[in-house]
Amino acid sequence: MKSLHRSLSLLFIVACSLLWVSASANSHDDFFECLYSYHPKESSSITQVIYTETNSSYSALLDSSIRNQRFSTPNTPKPLVIVTPLNISHVQATIYCSKKHGLEIRTRSGGHDFEGLSYVSHVPFVVIDLVNLRSVDVDVENEEAWVQSGATVGEVYYRINERSTNLSFPAPVFRTVGIGGSISGGGDGSLFRKYGLSADNVIDAQLVDAHGRVLDRRSMGEDLFWAIRGGGGGSFGIVISWKIKLVHVPSTVTFCSVGRTLEQNATQLLHRWQYVAPNLPKDVYSVVTISTTNASENGTKTVLATFISLFQGGANEFSLLMQERFPELGLVKEDFIEMTWVESLLLMNGLSNETSEILLDRSNRYTILPPFVKSKSDYVREPMPEIALQGLWLHLLEVDEGGLAVQNFFAYGGIMEEISETETPFPHRKGTLYKISYNIAWQEEENNNSQRYISWMRKLYSYMGPFVSKSPREAYVNYRDLDIGRNNYHGKTSYKQASIWGRKYFKNNFDRLVYVKTKTDPKNFFKHEQSIPPCLHCTS
Repeated sequence: MKSLHRSLSLLFIVACSLLWVSASANSHDDFFECLYSYHPKESSSITQVIYTETNSSYSALLDSSIRNQRFSTPNTPKPLVIVTPLNISHVQATIYCSKKHGLEIRTRSGGHDFEGLSYVSHVPFVVIDLVNLRSVDVDVENEEAWVQSGATVGEVYYRINERSTNLSFPAPVFRTVGIGGSISGGGDGSLFRKYGLSADNVIDAQLVDAHGRVLDRRSMGEDLFWAIRGGGGGSFGIVISWKIKLVHVPSTVTFCSVGRTLEQNATQLLHRWQYVAPNLPKDVYSVVTISTTNASENGTKTVLATFISLFQGGANEFSLLMQERFPELGLVKEDFIEMTWVESLLLMNGLSNETSEILLDRSNRYTILPPFVKSKSDYVREPMPEIALQGLWLHLLEVDEGGLAVQNFFAYGGIMEEISETETPFPHRKGTLYKISYNIAWQEEENNNSQRYISWMRKLYSYMGPFVSKSPREAYVNYRDLDIGRNNYHGKTSYKQASIWGRKYFKNNFDRLVYVKTKTDPKNFFKHEQSIPPCLHCTS
């Protein structure tokens, strides 16, 4: 049976390749002619934003925001065309002409999609890269801002801080993440325990739908507005911009980071952290980063747990709080460092020696991770026993020197306990102790067998099954993982098939997402391997 499946897969790949060649030969000219004629008065401007493989800038543009080199190999399917729109009419023209000539659209902002779905497809496709649509217009008086989807969170943070050092936005920590993709899947970060997700703080949006209509919150209706704030990107249309609610940050925040190895009771401390961190005040952001190191007493490899906290307030207050709530960690006065909010962003990006202007840098040149990555996620609702953590350590210690395994435990609680899981499509709210992000990274040139690292990750994920959420085993849509299920490359994906992965990301909110998709894009123009499918025979 496995042999038959491999044969069928090979036939499908060959068929796709033939289709690709045919589409490339027949669709280019027709597609371009369509773009030029869509708005004849703008034909000269649209020529400036079209890139094909014959263009000298094509490869540099395509590679510019690929954050995972697994999806930048010679065998990775490339777009027939990349469009970098300067205005909404360019987006409308690309949608219209792609529909007319049978091309799929992938939309990219930051390029952090964990499975490359924002810039890779296995059928002929066009990439709309929103790099030119990244303005951030801040209204300090009303504590609001309009941000375009192509902006990175670093650019959003910088532009807000430029206008007010006491305002910000709850968004991810890492500066090169695209704000559009982040909001579309939820968007948690160092302020989320106090103010909720990025998606929880959106008050309007501007979207282009499959018919080319430009819709705001009022004209799209509350169902679609609900769906785009956490329902995942690439299913309902292209969001050009978001109106966001800004939140308050103090003039002084306090950062704390301490590492403990197994020999320094890391197992017992992490076990205790599970009970403490989710119940800390909303002003505390708490994450534990777990990796391996050679710093054990006898020089052999050991596990290192780094306990990282950010407090919206001063060091004295935070020190007293941690002495009361988590005395086992043994923190001392020197572990608490006061700084400004923007300085904390730089520090958590590993850029503490840089000025805030580095937040405007869209490149990945400062990352310390190897370029090839496989990631997964889990949510935990019951504390893991110490014996389970010890088993996790054994898996981490298996990784050879060519790979870097980093797991992050992000404490939930705070305001996340108070927001209904149906408020937005993002359902991982009340009762969630923490989220786990599993990551394995490697240098391809040091190991041509990438599959062994991916297999290691799948083995770890299987091991963790008994200790995490169940029925469904939950996952975070912004940490996309095609291992948990995917739509068909060809033909129609059934509601039943999509439910396999859909309920893990969205729980029962998946049904409402399907309803919205069916109402707004019944012909399924916007689609990818984990897009929400329409279901014409389903009831709402």
